[in-house]
Amino acid sequence: MAEHRYDPKEIEPRWQRVWADEHTWQVSNDEVADAGDNSYVLEMLPYPSGEPHIGHLKVYSVGDAVAHFHRRTGRRVLHPMGYDAFGLPAENHAIRTGQHPRESTEEAIRSFQKQFREWGISIDWSRELSTHTPEYYRWTQWIFLQLFERGLAYRKDAAVKWCPNDATVLANEQVIDGRCERCGHEVEVRQLEQWFFRITDYADQLVEDLDTIAWPEHVKTMQRNWIGRSEGAEVTFRCEDVDPTHPIDYPVFTTRPDTLFGATFFVMAPEHPDIERLIAGTGREQQVRDYVNHAAGESLEERSDVDKPKTGVFLGRHVINPVNGEALPMYVADYVLMEYGTGAIMAVPAHDARDYAFAKAHDLAIRRVVADPEGGDELPYTGDGPLVNSNPDFDGLHNREALDRIVDWLDREGKGHRSVNYRLRDWLVSRQRYWGTPIPIIHCERDGMVPVPDDQLPVVLPDITDYKPKGKSPLAAAEDWVNVTCPVCGGPARRETDTMDTFVDSSWYFLRYTDAHNDERAWDPEIADRWMPVDQYIGGVEHAILHLLYARFFTKALADMGYLSAREPFERLFTQGMITKDGAKMSKSKGNVVSPAPLVERFGVDTTRAYALFIGPPDQDADWSDTGVEGMHRFLSRLWRFSATAADELPDVPVPDDLGGDALRIVRKAHWAIDKVTNDMDQRFAFNTAISAVMELINEVRPERRGEADPGSVRFALATASSLLFPFAPHVATDAYHLLTRRRVWEEPWPAAEPQFLEADTFELVVQVNGKLRDRVQAPADASQDTLLDLARSLPNVQAHVDGQQVVKEIVVPGKLVNIVVRG
Repeated sequence: MAEHRYDPKEIEPRWQRVWADEHTWQVSNDEVADAGDNSYVLEMLPYPSGEPHIGHLKVYSVGDAVAHFHRRTGRRVLHPMGYDAFGLPAENHAIRTGQHPRESTEEAIRSFQKQFREWGISIDWSRELSTHTPEYYRWTQWIFLQLFERGLAYRKDAAVKWCPNDATVLANEQVIDGRCERCGHEVEVRQLEQWFFRITDYADQLVEDLDTIAWPEHVKTMQRNWIGRSEGAEVTFRCEDVDPTHPIDYPVFTTRPDTLFGATFFVMAPEHPDIERLIAGTGREQQVRDYVNHAAGESLEERSDVDKPKTGVFLGRHVINPVNGEALPMYVADYVLMEYGTGAIMAVPAHDARDYAFAKAHDLAIRRVVADPEGGDELPYTGDGPLVNSNPDFDGLHNREALDRIVDWLDREGKGHRSVNYRLRDWLVSRQRYWGTPIPIIHCERDGMVPVPDDQLPVVLPDITDYKPKGKSPLAAAEDWVNVTCPVCGGPARRETDTMDTFVDSSWYFLRYTDAHNDERAWDPEIADRWMPVDQYIGGVEHAILHLLYARFFTKALADMGYLSAREPFERLFTQGMITKDGAKMSKSKGNVVSPAPLVERFGVDTTRAYALFIGPPDQDADWSDTGVEGMHRFLSRLWRFSATAADELPDVPVPDDLGGDALRIVRKAHWAIDKVTNDMDQRFAFNTAISAVMELINEVRPERRGEADPGSVRFALATASSLLFPFAPHVATDAYHLLTRRRVWEEPWPAAEPQFLEADTFELVVQVNGKLRDRVQAPADASQDTLLDLARSLPNVQAHVDGQQVVKEIVVPGKLVNIVVRG
């Protein structure tokens, strides 16, 4: 008997060469297929830095399992790969080391390419792309211009976090405890002209269309909350202090216009663009600026904390309450956010907890205007009740009735109107950075903002040597690149020196994959319609809001322009859980990072991939276990050795028609596994239980358990196990299946369970006494409830726990269990 040893180092590269040489996973747009026969499976494209980690391996193992299952159930599968290659980490690395971001990025991409090929992921490499190449960002710029021409891209002043020492704008993650992470200097707030996308135009659609897609409900809820649609009123408060001849109107959105008479002060966000205008000449300039700059160092989470002490500074100005003419003192306070409403609020301390805390801290008036129907006097009171201390026309009315009447009155007086507000803000896309897509706009003194003509795209990112911003974007220093001729008048002009937020690059890449080599268009709409929307999108829940929301906005806007039919980018979404180590999130500082490379070197990629899927439900976090990896390796080795031995020693004969005994048991187990794995794959992505079912099948066909089973049944069970395991461990499954059948498993249709083998003559009856397991016994599948009770009562261990007791109740769950409830 020949000794068979599982050798992944020989098996895995051998089949990878076959797939590469034959372009097995490549699909052509020239092959006409109905949209229903196509399947687009996509993982969120990775940011290339260093080398891939175990999280990358898990998400691509999930995607690959889905792709293989779809192919073998009759669909043409598009499963491409790319890199989200622009971004701050590469630029910061360039500032530290002087290495061009392109060099470090492409070095990381080569590492990703090498490992992804070693992992045997079934990628169509012919469509590979990277967002940092001119061939790609040419079309990112083209999309920007389509939005600009339709008024969906525009400029306005916006607050930014600024490091005065480095003379640079900082991203939120670069501010640590209110200081610049690079130099430690205190951060300030500045108003700079920035580019925005008008995503708020699509707010209603972004909420309503969530009902049309098969996404996890918690992700939909996150998006709904982020968009934050609320109905109320917009009320105008007027400030006459700065210049009585030119008063300033400040609109405020409120969901509680019924409490307007209880407003006793007015609060503005630190980022509000009018702060400097308001404090000029008050003598409070430095105090307010210091406070605003301090607030810049706080995160939105810190500022939104209801338990945080309520700080703020008086601006030295007042606004007029439009309902009663009272002058309200104006404050700047960090608990008011520019991200909601208009960045200013009317403060009603008697009926809002945060306003109440602020009023108490700053000794401000508190006026109750909604009474507690039960007579309570505790404040703040946020419930409903009759209005008091308001206006004779409204006092005594229930506040919800008064709310509508007050808004009608404001509307008649021209002081307010009904309004819908969104928490969602327009998308700020400007970055004063080098390593990003240049914004294709030219600034001309005569013609203003001029789009770069299509035939001059891409605006190529120039090579520079100093990546540090010095009060302006690093690109501003590239004078030869900046100074251009205006395309309209031919006069001197300057290029826009901001680059785009990297979320722009990843908001349309899935469209480029459909037509990746088109040099004339970003994509052919006919081809895109053949693949879009993506059938299955896979990635981390941390992208549930920004990336997914921006991609949805782009898709809707481009559909409105006539460039595609799909109005949603991703039909189904799966968010995989995180892999932890020793109960904690992996990080280099903790020394608990699991790298796939040494695991693949020691155990092979199939073991590593299969264990990443077996470790637990793929949508939940799971803790990595080194011993678990070893167990998976033993299982795959057992499957391959059993298959190799059977191929050598058992004749290749069909399964006999007259099955019985051990052969019937084994064939039934094989069909049970087919049914189980198919349902786990098709319905709920329960890869862990699918792999467990294959393990059960292999356990059933161990040599010592085969008994009198014929060779055909044994070979059938082993080939079935290999076929079912293929989506999770493609190399070993391919090899085992080929040894047994001389056929290629990926070219075979997905196995179908035959109903007659799923109907067992008997089942395992669980017998409980008072809910505790006392025995198990084989029972006839067609047994009546009385028969099952008689069988349960006859078991010695059951009798030992029932004799001498009063039987209170007997519960029968057909096909599963009997529970006898007794009382002593």
